[in-house]
Amino acid sequence: MDRPPGLSVRLKLTLSYAGFVMLAGALLLAAGWEFVDTAPHVGLILLPNYRLAVVREFAPVAIVVMAFLLVFGLLGGWILAGRMLAPLTRITDATRVAATGSLSHRIRLPGRSDEFRELADAFDDMLARLEAHVAEQQRFAANASHELRTPLAITQTLLDVARSDHGRGDDDLLERLHAVNARAIDLTEALLLLSRADQRAFTREPVDLSLVAEEATETLLPLAEERGLTIETSADVTPTLGSPTLLQQMATNLVHNAIVHNLPEQGMVWVTTSARPEAVAFTVENTGAKLSPQLVATLDEPFQRGTRRVRTDHAGVGLGLAIVKSIAQAHDGSLALTPRAAGGLCVTVRLPASVSASASPPRPMP
Repeated sequence: MDRPPGLSVRLKLTLSYAGFVMLAGALLLAAGWEFVDTAPHVGLILLPNYRLAVVREFAPVAIVVMAFLLVFGLLGGWILAGRMLAPLTRITDATRVAATGSLSHRIRLPGRSDEFRELADAFDDMLARLEAHVAEQQRFAANASHELRTPLAITQTLLDVARSDHGRGDDDLLERLHAVNARAIDLTEALLLLSRADQRAFTREPVDLSLVAEEATETLLPLAEERGLTIETSADVTPTLGSPTLLQQMATNLVHNAIVHNLPEQGMVWVTTSARPEAVAFTVENTGAKLSPQLVATLDEPFQRGTRRVRTDHAGVGLGLAIVKSIAQAHDGSLALTPRAAGGLCVTVRLPASVSASASPPRPMP
């Protein structure tokens, strides 16, 4: 929005300081005149028209004093205003640098804590968060482009091979194209779900996480049995507010990951929910290979599958825990990943409780 040019803040402060000094000087001169007028000097009172004589003696001094105060007020006000506004100038320069797209610049205002220092520190924190967010979005865009390009490239290769090999049957080609297309659809749906969670485009409703966990477990139980895994569940009533669809997807992703990334045989998965007065928790643990803290710290990033944990089937598209993290944050919650000492992973999602939840006995799930 274009606005007409006006006086700078420094000039306004300078005029304010000078005006205040002039007003103080005028008040002092008025007080001096009042004193002289009510208690005239003995030498002047003997003269005729002594009041006129007092004015003649007082006026030149008053003019000189007021002129001095005006110059002193303007000069001193200009210097003081410049010193006071120097931090604001640094903040403005940093804002202009950030507006050009460079988010690595920091103000780092020296000195003791005051209003300008607090503003500069808050601005530095905002730039740091923006820089991290932009870097994350750039990595996500690059990874998403790569992941979406992969099935298209495979499809193109299959079609080229089929076109050059006329004696090859169509059944095998159709089967492979079907698998590639299904993976591309899964990836696209995962990206849409992740975007929906990030935008918080959902209506909050009362949800019991224990029921969500029960449904996710029942849905994925055949997959666990196929792999020879055992699922143990235990749940408190865990009321919260959120999207039933997104929370169900969150639970399904966690249980699915726990099943897929597990021991080859005789593995275990533990699914529990618990409630506290201010928060509810949904926890999924599984057996598996030992994981380093460095690897675990990257598992909730988009397309970070953890190569040592990925199996050849049901490997997913690398967005499972990223979607869980986005859903948790969209519900004002948090996601915690902890490697188990015996191997495997412990994943805990904490969400705000919708009511004051008191401890209740565990409710076993079928």
